[in-house]
Parts: sequence; structure tokens; C-alpha cells
Amino acid sequence: MAPSSSASSGDDSSTPDTTQSHLQHSFLLHKASDKLISSGKARRRIDLSPTKPDDDDRKHSEDERWLRMKAFQLVWSRIESTINHVLRNINARVFDHIRRWVWDSFNAIKPLATNISPGPFPLVSQVTCTQLFTGLLLTNNMEFVDDISTFQELGLCLKSHGCHVANLSSSDFSSKNGIAGCLTSLLRQFLMSTFDAADMSILVSWYSQQGNYGSPLVVIIDDMERCCGAVLSDFILMLSEWVVKIPVILIMGVATTLDAPRNILSSNALQKLCPCNFKLGSPAERMDAVVEAALVRQCSGFAVGHKVAVFLRNYFLNQDGTLTSFVRALKIACVQHFSTEPLSFLLGWLLVKEDSKGVQSEKAVKLASDLLSLARNQMAEQTDVNIAHSLTELTKLQKLWSTVVLCLYEAGKCNKTRLIDLFCEALDPDTYNSLASDGLTGTGKGFVQSLSSDHCMLEQNLSYRKGRLICQLFRRVRDLPAALLCRLLNSWKNLTVDVLEIHDKVKELQSILKLDEGSCKPDLKEISRRHSSRSPLKIGESQSINEKAAILMDWMVRDFMKPIECTPFHEIVCYRNVENLQSALIGDSRKMIQVDLLEFHKTLQCSCCRSGNIPLPSMPDTSIMYTLAQEHGDLINLHDWFQSFKTIVIQYSRKGTSKLKKSPLKKRKERNESENKSEASIQARFCRAITELQITGLIRMPSKKRRDCVQRVAFGL
Repeated sequence: MAPSSSASSGDDSSTPDTTQSHLQHSFLLHKASDKLISSGKARRRIDLSPTKPDDDDRKHSEDERWLRMKAFQLVWSRIESTINHVLRNINARVFDHIRRWVWDSFNAIKPLATNISPGPFPLVSQVTCTQLFTGLLLTNNMEFVDDISTFQELGLCLKSHGCHVANLSSSDFSSKNGIAGCLTSLLRQFLMSTFDAADMSILVSWYSQQGNYGSPLVVIIDDMERCCGAVLSDFILMLSEWVVKIPVILIMGVATTLDAPRNILSSNALQKLCPCNFKLGSPAERMDAVVEAALVRQCSGFAVGHKVAVFLRNYFLNQDGTLTSFVRALKIACVQHFSTEPLSFLLGWLLVKEDSKGVQSEKAVKLASDLLSLARNQMAEQTDVNIAHSLTELTKLQKLWSTVVLCLYEAGKCNKTRLIDLFCEALDPDTYNSLASDGLTGTGKGFVQSLSSDHCMLEQNLSYRKGRLICQLFRRVRDLPAALLCRLLNSWKNLTVDVLEIHDKVKELQSILKLDEGSCKPDLKEISRRHSSRSPLKIGESQSINEKAAILMDWMVRDFMKPIECTPFHEIVCYRNVENLQSALIGDSRKMIQVDLLEFHKTLQCSCCRSGNIPLPSMPDTSIMYTLAQEHGDLINLHDWFQSFKTIVIQYSRKGTSKLKKSPLKKRKERNESENKSEASIQARFCRAITELQITGLIRMPSKKRRDCVQRVAFGL
């Protein structure tokens, strides 16, 4: 941005240092230098302009921003570490099977290698010796972005157990580089050096050295379906010829089906493979595990609203089920929450209360009290708010909600209910209000005594709430076999250890079943009379144990599954602005470019250009050009556009010299110099601005028919 006119009309007696200091104020995110404070004129400005209240407000705002930044770092580091831990645990079981298979394969190759005499080429007498042990790892991902970290962790796991590992990507098996490209990458990873002529004999001599011999060589190819089939086939044939001298074990990732090698490799290469199949968890399973750890159990306290949760689910499904896209969207939501919510730093204080490190808790509570006091004064409220008590209650309600959702998820596992769907429905305030409006169970009396009256209410409620996932879980619990019901109650007992209200009623229901070391012995004849016992007339005598479990679940939902958006102070921990999140992830890039060009002063935070739609010389050249383009229709004449741009640009020199008292001769001389000024620089700035508008897609360059005009592409906002 060009310097303002006030800066150019300053005192001529200013020193070069002072002038340089003045110019630094026009740059963004630059603080005043020490030279500015040392000058007398600058010192008077600092002493006269701000007052003590302004200093306090500025310090208050800086403290708030600092606390929010620290809180975001603390919260997101907790979420990220939790997600990585969950994904690592999901893959750990498969990695352990692969590790054992690698060593079993190596032990099968090793006895054959001891009978081979040393030489430049291996002498193989048995056909079975040339087969290459190959592990096919099915990833079930349409996009490879989620598998990058998976294969990296697999390589680290095998290295930690004494294997030599080389991770090759599909780009190493391109038709352009051929077999030499993948062999060069293989030697570079094993030998940690580059060779001009790649040859397998180099790898043989390296493996025969002390310290390298005695361990398997594992070659991991992340996605075989992206490789060139001919190059990969030649690579497999080459490894099979050296498998006795070098115990190479191949692991290849497969994204679609395990029959993919038949469609990619040649018949000769397929005959050299001795495959073993492995399978990773599906994207839906990994998604449910991440949602459970990061959002349902709320490892960091950060939560999202119902609309945001639905958008995240749809964004995950629309992005071909890539977990990376979901994590990126969740991080953007977390960033926007801490950047827009003033009291969001208290979420970091909640974590500090648990860990006793990070953000200063006393400072956070004091600042929050000041902000709440200011808000109460503005809203003319006289009630007092205890922040610590409110945050404690908020945490308690979140814990109750999480416990009930996990209990519902346990009830739906036998029917393969997805946690992400249950999570979205549990966050819906309308669902909670409809469930709560149906009436409350009798909490004052005993649970068993209240079952009779609640059964009629449950039957009536389920009759008109068909189609909802939670209501479907009620019906499934009523039809569960005795063994599965016993297992479900045990799971509820473990999940509700910290919630005594629910835990006692679950134990009371278990006592009815007469549990004896995991075996269910119900004392009621619920199996034979399940359908007949649903009649309201026979509730008191022959009500099934499944009915009691369904009523217990209905009571948990109506009394404890209160969504975060229905609780006081939920703005501190809950992000609900789905419009901003959608704009950040999907957005309208052309619209945002137009807004930034016309309202650039909001981004630059300068006060010299706030004059509406009137172009000023201190504006950026691209903003001047686009503002002038608003005055034209579909076509813009280049000559008229340039003349308008030139008129605005040269106003700066005239405006800067108009306030100085000079002789008429000197004024005439300067006017002639400005009129005769070379247009080369102005034309260069004009061409650069047009190029930027073309790159951003706002204009189209001249055609052969109208070489003197450009065409506008975007109109309005």
C-alpha cells in the first residue's frame, strides 16, 4: 500500500532515522521501533494520545487474546494426541499379526539361504525357493491420504522389532523411471546413500556385513494400484531371483479388493508371489473410534453443536470417507471457536484444573469475571454469576450426556449402529425437548416400583416417535436375548461407575436377573410371555426383564441426555457457527476475493482508505482497478480504464505538494514534471493489476474481435 498523504507532508527537517520510523507505521503487524520512541516528536505523541484507561483496555485485550491462543494450543494438542493414540491402537492388532508373519516367513527362507554358495548370482535349484512372501494389506480407502501415516507407522513398528524396512511410494514405480527408479530408491533407504548405477549386488554385499545379516528385509509399497503394472511386475521378478541371497519380504497396500493384483501384475509375476492377506479397520470404524474419543468422551472439553456435527458427518461422507478431511474440519472449527468466542479461554482453564499446567488459572478466572461483569452491566442484569460453579456444573452435565450416549451405543452395537449417527441425534435439541416433554419417571420412588407406570408411557411414546435412531434402540433392547441383555447390563455397569444415579439402578436391574458370574438367570418368565406381557393389564405380574431395561434406558435419555446447546454457559465450550465453518471448508472463493478487494481496509486495518467506494491513491492497485471496474458493464475499455487508473495514481504527488508554500515558478516547474512523468511505471502497475484480476477469475483477457476491451466475469457479491 502506498504511503498516505499525511506522511509525505511532514516536516522537511526530519532526520533519515525519524523518516524511516514513520514509514514503519504503514506496515502490517509491525510494532513501533525503538527509534520512534527515542525521538522527541514521537515521545510527545505517545504521551499525549493514550490515557490510562486506554492502556488498561489494550492490556486487557492483549491478555484475552494471549489466553485464547494458549487455550487453543492446549485443547488442540489434547485432541490431536488422542486421535493419534486411537488410530495407533486400532492398527496395533493388525501390525502385530504382520510382524509375526514377517518373522515366520523369514525363518522359512533362512534355512534355504545357508545351503547356497556365495557368488555373483544365486543358484536356485528348487522352484519354491523363488517365491516371494507377499503381504496384501487391504486399507478399504478410496483416497490414499489416510494411508500415508498408516504405512509409516507400520514401518516404524517393524523397525522396532529388528527388521530392515524400506517404504516405497507408488511414484517410484512410474513408467518414466522404470525399474531403475524403484531400485535406486530401495538402495537409498537401505544403504543411506545414492549410487550412479543401481544393482542388486550392492544390496547383497551390504546385507552380508556384520550387523545387517540375520534380519529380514521388508519392502513396503503403500498403494500397488497406483503403480505402473509393468514396472511393478519386473520389480517382483527381480526380487524373486535374489530372495535366497537376500531374504526380502514384500508388503503391498490394496485400496479396493484383494483381487487387484490379478488385474495389475503379469502372470509371471503372480506365480512368484506367496500371498497372505491382512485387513485394516474400515473408515467407518475408525471414524466412530475418533468420534468416541475426541467428541463423545470429550478428552479436551471442546464440543460442537448439532448443526456443526451434522455438517462434519456429511463432510466426511462427501470426501470419500477420508478421516484426514474430518480432522482438518474439526481443527478449523476449533480455531474459529477460540478466535470468535471471548470466554473460550476458560476451556483451557478447565484443562489446567485437571493437569495443573499451561494457562494461568487465577489470571483466567479474574479476566473472565471482568468480562462477565461488563456483560451484565450492558444487559442490565443484577444477578451474580459464579464462574467456577457454573463451569463445574457444565462439566458435570457433559459427563452425564457422554455416559448416556455411550450406553446407547453399547445397545446398538449388535445391530451395527454407527456412533456418528447417534452422536448427531443426541446433540439435537429438538429430539431432547420431544423426549423430555413426554413426561418424567418417578425418581422419588424406587425404580422397580415405578416400572409399571412407566411402561404405559413408554408404549405411548414409542408409538409416534418411529424412525428415530434412539427409539429404534428402545425396541431392539426389548427384543434382545437373555445372554445379550446380560452382556449389555454389564457394559452399562462399567460405563456408569462415576454416575451413581444410573449405576445404582443398573445394579438394581441386575439383581433382578440374579447374575451368577456372568450367567443370566432371570426369575421372570419373560422369554415365553414377552409379547403377552406388553399388555398394560399384566404389567405388575409378568413384565419382562427386557421391558425393564428399555424403561431404564428411556429414563436415562429423558433425565440425563441433555444436549450441550441446552445448558447454561455452553458458548464457552461449544462451537455452533456452521455457516462460518462451511465457508472456510467449502466456501465461495470468487465471492471472498471480491469482498477482500472492495473491503481491503478491514484486512489491512488502515484508516487512510476508509472512504466507501471512492478509489484513493493509497489503496492497493488491484483494489483501485476492481473498484473502477464496478462502473462498467460486461466490457471494459482498456484505454478508459487506464486513464482512470492513471488519474487516481498521480493525485498522490499533487495532493502531497499542495499544502507547501512555494513560489509560482517552482509550482509550475513541478507541475510540468508531473505531467511529463514517464508512464512506464504506471503502465507496469496497471498491467500487473490486470494480470492479478485475470488469475483470480474476475476478468477475461481481450479476444481477437475486441482487442481493446476486457470482459467482466463476476458481477456483484
